[in-house]
Amino acid sequence: MSTTFGQKTARIALVGKPNVGKSTIFNALTGGTQKIGNYPGVTVEIAKGSYCVQGRVVECIDVPGLYSLRAISEDESVALRVLQGGDEPIDLYVIVMDAGSMERCLFLYSQVAELGLPIIVALTMTDVAPNLDKEALASRLGVPVVPVVAHKNEGVKELQDLIERTLEAPVVPDLELGFPERVRVALQRLAEFKQAPNIHTLRLWLLREEEPPKHISDDFRAALTECREDLLGANLSGKVLDSQTRYAWAASVRKQVEPTETSPLQTRTDKIDRILTHRVWGLLIFTALMYLVFQSIYTLATPLMDGIETAMGALSDAVSPLLAGTPLVHDLVVDGVIGGVGGVLVFLPQIMILFFFISVLEGTGYLARAAFLMDRLLGWCGLNGRAFIPLLSSYACAIPGVMAARVMPDPKARLATILVAPLMSCSARLPVYVLLIGVFIESKYGTAVAGLTLFIMHLLGLAVAVPVAWILNRGVLKGPRLPFLLEFPRYQWPRWRDVVATMGNKAKTFVTTAGTVILAMTILIWAALYFPQSSSSDAGTAYAQLSTAQQEVTSLETFEAQYQLEQSYLGRFGRAVAPAFEPAGFDWRLTTSLVAAFPAREVVVGAMSVIFGMGEGEDSKELRTALATATRPDGTPLMNLGNALSMMVFFALCCQCLTTVATIQAETKSAKWAWFAFGYMTVLAYVFAIVTYQLFRGVA
Repeated sequence: MSTTFGQKTARIALVGKPNVGKSTIFNALTGGTQKIGNYPGVTVEIAKGSYCVQGRVVECIDVPGLYSLRAISEDESVALRVLQGGDEPIDLYVIVMDAGSMERCLFLYSQVAELGLPIIVALTMTDVAPNLDKEALASRLGVPVVPVVAHKNEGVKELQDLIERTLEAPVVPDLELGFPERVRVALQRLAEFKQAPNIHTLRLWLLREEEPPKHISDDFRAALTECREDLLGANLSGKVLDSQTRYAWAASVRKQVEPTETSPLQTRTDKIDRILTHRVWGLLIFTALMYLVFQSIYTLATPLMDGIETAMGALSDAVSPLLAGTPLVHDLVVDGVIGGVGGVLVFLPQIMILFFFISVLEGTGYLARAAFLMDRLLGWCGLNGRAFIPLLSSYACAIPGVMAARVMPDPKARLATILVAPLMSCSARLPVYVLLIGVFIESKYGTAVAGLTLFIMHLLGLAVAVPVAWILNRGVLKGPRLPFLLEFPRYQWPRWRDVVATMGNKAKTFVTTAGTVILAMTILIWAALYFPQSSSSDAGTAYAQLSTAQQEVTSLETFEAQYQLEQSYLGRFGRAVAPAFEPAGFDWRLTTSLVAAFPAREVVVGAMSVIFGMGEGEDSKELRTALATATRPDGTPLMNLGNALSMMVFFALCCQCLTTVATIQAETKSAKWAWFAFGYMTVLAYVFAIVTYQLFRGVA
């Protein structure tokens, strides 16, 4: 152990299989807001918190869920590193057991108990097995057991008291699992060596035939080989024997402490699953739910976005007169800083609404069923149901979506998921969708068609990701696949406190991380639009050359802003590459908007406001009017349904986010894969935009 409780900070680790309530207990103990999840691997990183007992600090660690002490995915490797004291020594393990799935919990317990450290058991979900004999369970396990209903704060104080007592007087279990005599004799022989580790590691070396580290002596290795050969000669298969013995012990414990009758809650869960996991009805229900989610985002977020835009406009109006004497600082603060912050904050309603629905679906236990349904759809392309959570997370932001792929044990499927996750329509694409749908679809076809279009745009990324993954897995990532195993949690009402906490955490994370990048990119784009400064006389001369009719519809102030844009570095670059985008229906103004959005797509609406003569304002209604009335040099309308759709398709498929590229590089540890993702998505976006425009260019 790291220390005695009376001297320094004590360290405890919450251990258990996925979905047993570790994170809920963590929150109850520490007052934290660790994410609650019904899917293996939700806690990808180590979460730490602390609380005080009689003036002493207890550091609590919530590690990723795992089914055994054999890591096959990155999140399980994180858990093992903590359990084995790889970071800092642990003083006490709190094994969290689900009363509704006792045998699987006991299997893990049998392995952790062999590590030779103090253990207590926190028993959750006791309403599923109300007649479970807790005293008999404690007797068989050899450690104290305390029932906990953390979200109701029941048993939390008792758990804290038990932790304190056990830290003062540690209880180390001594289990007899029932291994054959030959195994016990072999372990005793190996344990006599000075270099011998704990009994669990010895058993791994003996039965699982894992090789010991290089520093282990030749004498020990020779003895280990003899013991293995002895077991093989007795027809005792090590790997099978280890699992069979542990499961037999777990079954005997469950039979002793738990009645055999079926819980009504389990029966009800089975009945609901027959519908929600049905290969036809289940998919229809899932599709309907996703449509309702995105329809709600479109409907509910709009007034909140308008309110944020109004507030940022008021702030801009208040600051603008104060800086009128310094044009450069004025434009930097008003257009760059305030415009950049406003460009971040306007996405908050969408982020929070999306994560509200995700948290509710997750809290009820539905998302695990959705992963099972998606496994059927994704299996043929080389992915599996584990890819569902990373892909779903990418609908809010590709950065956490890419990072969430860590839970996937199959390295090839994980890489394929990372490479296609940015195709999901993240929340930063929503402003473009809402803007163009509002101008060219909602105004003509109504709200229902507008909502359907928004749903289709979000579905487009998934529809493209599946064949891309198929190509990747049949080519550069070709190889054998691991089976997909998933345990369904029981259905329950979501915990609204956790839902609100998740929404708040996501909002905070988005503003503090993505917000800083977006702000920096906005300032850079502002500089590219601001420099080099053209003189007013040059703009006035060009304005004087306009016809009287053109001067009547274009004020000198607006013309000067547009002239400055054309002469800026970004404007010149946009004009240079505009011919390449003409087949997609884009002129130099639309092309410049696309170019400005490549570092971070969130800034595109602000860039379009300047490009289309809105000056400092970013009022969405004025911008919609400007887009609807903009014309080409020959007087024909600049935009129609064709290039509005092609622009949305381009934004849907293009990787216009350098932060995502950097995240892919960090997760894959390869710049090659990061820029491969950027390159193939840009090519796809370009080709699909051209095809879309050519198909719809004739539609009025």
